[in-house]
Formats: sequence, C-alpha cells, structure tokens
Amino acid sequence: MNEPVVSIGIVSDKEVRFDLYGEFAIKGFEKKLSGKLKAKLKDGRITICYESNEIFSAEEIIFIPNDLETESFLLRDVIIGKNFHWQKKENQRFRGQLKLIKEKDSITAINILQLEEYLTSVISSEMSPNSSLEFLKAHAIVSRSWLLAQLDKKKEITTSKSINEIQSEEEIIRWYNREDHTNYDFCADDHCQRYQGVQRITNDNSVSAIIQTRGLVLTYNGSICDARYSKCCGGITEAFENVWESVPHKYLSSIVDNKFELADDELDLTQERFAVRWIRGNPTAFCNTTERKVLSQILVDFDRPTNDFFRWQIKYAQEEIAALIKTKSGIDFGSIKDLVAVKRGNSARIIKLKIIGTKRSLVIGKELEIRRTLSQSHLYSSAFVVTKENIVNGVPQNIILQGAGWGHGVGLCQIGAAVMAWRGYSFDEILAHYFRTATIHKVYS
Repeated sequence: MNEPVVSIGIVSDKEVRFDLYGEFAIKGFEKKLSGKLKAKLKDGRITICYESNEIFSAEEIIFIPNDLETESFLLRDVIIGKNFHWQKKENQRFRGQLKLIKEKDSITAINILQLEEYLTSVISSEMSPNSSLEFLKAHAIVSRSWLLAQLDKKKEITTSKSINEIQSEEEIIRWYNREDHTNYDFCADDHCQRYQGVQRITNDNSVSAIIQTRGLVLTYNGSICDARYSKCCGGITEAFENVWESVPHKYLSSIVDNKFELADDELDLTQERFAVRWIRGNPTAFCNTTERKVLSQILVDFDRPTNDFFRWQIKYAQEEIAALIKTKSGIDFGSIKDLVAVKRGNSARIIKLKIIGTKRSLVIGKELEIRRTLSQSHLYSSAFVVTKENIVNGVPQNIILQGAGWGHGVGLCQIGAAVMAWRGYSFDEILAHYFRTATIHKVYS
C-alpha cells in the first residue's frame, strides 16, 4: 500500500473567502495567483474574484501550490463544533491543494493532501499539541486506523445507511453510522475527525508522533481495525455493538479503565443496582483525574471549561425537560413523569430508555439518540441515573440526571490514555490496554 491522498471538506457557503500564501496555479488559467481572493456563484459556475474584479470561472477549480511544503492557504469563517455548545467561526490555514466545487446552491472548499500531513493536524486538533509524545503516538495510530478502515469501507459496495431505525408502537431505536461524504473523503469537524489546519501544530511533538508511527495501524484477523475513541469512558469502556450496529468487534469490547483487571461480579453494569452505585460512586480509573497538567494536554481551548466529565450532574425543571423532549423528539409526551433505563450496556450507558409522560410513553435508543433527546446539543453520555424531586400528582417538578463519562465510550478513552502516558506507559502499552486482541502493523513505509 502507498500512502493515500485524502480530500477533506472544510467549509461550505454561498461565498468563500480565502488567502493564498505563495504562488498557486489553476488549470486553464495562465497566471499564478496569490493574496486575498473570493469565490462566488455566477450563472451556475464558480467565479474567482480579486478585489472587485472577476478573473476566472469554471464549474470546478483546483488551486495547486508551487511548493507543497512552504506554501499554504487560509480559509475564512470556518465553522467548528457544529451543533455543539462551543460552535464558532474561525480562520484556518492549510497546506496542500484547494479545490472548490459547487454543491446545490453553495460552494464547498476541499483540502487535498497526503494522509500523514492530514494526521499531523488531526492529532493537534483533537487534543493539545502539547500532549505527551507517547499519547500522541497512540492517538496517531488510532486515527490512522480509523481513516484507512473508512477508506476501505468506501470502496465496498454497500447498502448501509447513515441512520438505521427499528420502529414500533412501543419503541424507536436509532443508531447513526458515519455518513459517507459524496464529493470528498472526510469532513473537518467532529462528525469525522477534528481537522483545523496547520496553525494547531505549535510544537514538534505532533510532528514527531506522526513521523515515528508512519504507516502503523491496528489490525485484527488481517484487517485494519475500525478504531474508535471518545473523550472519557467514565471508568469502563463500552462495546461497539451497544452504540452502533449489533455486530461485535472483539477489539472494541468493554474493558475496565484501570491497571488491574477487576473480576468483581458487581461490575456487571448491565444490572441496574450495580449501575446506580457505579455512577454515583467515585471508582479508581485512569480517566478519573483532576490533574490540570494532564487535562491541559487533552482538552483544547473550547473543551477546557468542562471539568466534570468523569462524574457530572444536570438538573431540569419539569417545564424545561418536557419542552426539550418534545422539541428534540417531535413527540408530545405531556409532562414527564419518569425516565427509566430499560437496557444498559457494559459501561452503564443506557441503550434503551423509556420516557413516561402524562400523554404517552415510548422507549428510545441507542445512546446517541438518548443524548440528543435530553440535551440542546449532546448530553455528556447516556450513562446516568435519574432522581425525581417535588412530585405533585405523580409529576416531578424537577428531574436530576447524575452521569458518568463524556462521549460514547467505545475504544480509546482520550483522557485515560493521556493519564497513562503521563504515568510512563508507552504508546503500545496504551493501545494494548484499550484494544485487546488488536496488533500493530505497518501498512506502508
């Protein structure tokens, strides 16, 4: 296998503003361009403007830098954290080629570059580039594995849908696959992997991590692992089949996030009484940390205000949660009488939740559907227990969710892995902890 070239969708808008740092060529246009430019749609074609002058138009345009290593381009008003509480716009600078295409009535800017160059920015965008080298090396291998697994999937003829649903009168169970992008390989936001350009690369660690792990991936039974990761597992990772399609992946089984494998029957968190005690407790785990040195490595600027990720609490007034559930689900439950965990996964994350209202009741799932229904953006996780306060005629006036973890909990626990590296574990020891049965192989040099 040769190192792949990947295409990343960065921004899509009616008008795209960008700066070219260096000399860029366009096929079919004699002059090389640099400086501040703008792309707009005119008569069904993409038109490039310099100041107020229209200088070139085509249905698709690719800007090719004269020197891939030293020249770059800046895209303005890129949205990051789309649909999350930290959503904002920022200017981002990239290396490689800039491709502009028309999608419906908008222009989409796509960055085309080598996979390893892309990964250097990914591991600097997903976490702080000041993270320890061993942690960044572990994450580089996980991210590379996921990327190559997705590219392999894309080549296959498949009928898989981005949203899968099992629906009846009693329940609606949905799980969300990564939706393939038609005109590029990956997007630049959390939907795929965070990719925020070269300005995130502020020291040598991220570059060294990519160089030292070049071509290394996780494999299982001869295939590249569909490796996953989330921010904080909450003490036990979740199994793949409890979050996405019901097909177990042995390397994505549930593990205890601790140095020692605990054989306590009370760790069967699929049982409600054990799940309640676990979530309300404070178990020892790699990701159970308040060490600011570690957290400053893993939490980038817009994540950093979050410090209650291991165990958290949110309180809703009745009117608030009833309106929220109605808005997010599209179903009028009336007043919310109770939220009942019907089925939990290995990490205590709820896979099926029964919403009991004064007008109707319904079971929903899987974990992301639950998180979306109970929050304006995304609830930290679906591992929670419910406390009802001030019950009047069977209707609680307040509902409190006490929860564990941040994200789906499958695969690498980013905060746990950062703590492991801080305590002296090597990248291969970190991967062996989170991806049991997987092995590390080099697929290109």
